[in-house]
Amino acid sequence: MLIPFALSLALAGPVADSVLERTLRAKDQALMDAFAPGDRAVWASAMAPDAVYLDENNVLMTRAAFLAQLRPLPPNTSGHIAIVKYTMRRAGDTVAVVHQDAESEYYHGQMLHATFFMSETWHRTPGGWRLMLMHESNVLRDPPAARLPASLLASYVGTYRAGPDLTYTISLANGVLVGARNGRPPVPLLAEVRDVFFVAGQPRTRKIFQRSAGGAVAGFVDRREGEDVVWKRT
Repeated sequence: MLIPFALSLALAGPVADSVLERTLRAKDQALMDAFAPGDRAVWASAMAPDAVYLDENNVLMTRAAFLAQLRPLPPNTSGHIAIVKYTMRRAGDTVAVVHQDAESEYYHGQMLHATFFMSETWHRTPGGWRLMLMHESNVLRDPPAARLPASLLASYVGTYRAGPDLTYTISLANGVLVGARNGRPPVPLLAEVRDVFFVAGQPRTRKIFQRSAGGAVAGFVDRREGEDVVWKRT
């Protein structure tokens, strides 16, 4: 008699957590479904009175502010958000959730796609599980690479300096523009548009080249989150 009882106790925690995960995932999917129609009631029922929401533009909103800005998508647009991955960690009456979401949006005859993560903190209250914190973060992607003529690529070749001990060398290798900071291996520089380049896998940064009044390349800036590291051509 003791063995089945002990076994049931051992399984109670994981089984209960798996049921809770399915419940919260269903609640989260309902919240994602409520974005397009701007269904405030669904969100209002899930959010705690003192909940906060941090959106993809780093705007921190109270529950009231978030619900106030939640509106249906404008005419000639529609969308759907599907949860594709879901992880949950529980500590007593508090649950941490991270889910990855795939968004498809019909925008005036064009289809747009995005991927983002939602981090959440749920807390068990006398009225049930309520959202305390939500943080939305988009998954950035590299832009399409543009093809530039070889003569234009050659104009970027040279050595640039950002400090006494910091140089960046740009060269052409088999028709591909590559750049290397002193002491590091070279990496391909891909054009987004004329005078704007990026490195694959680093969508947060851009190399923006600057030209003199005569049109010659004078340097570039490494731009990340609006902050620039200035490089002058030597």
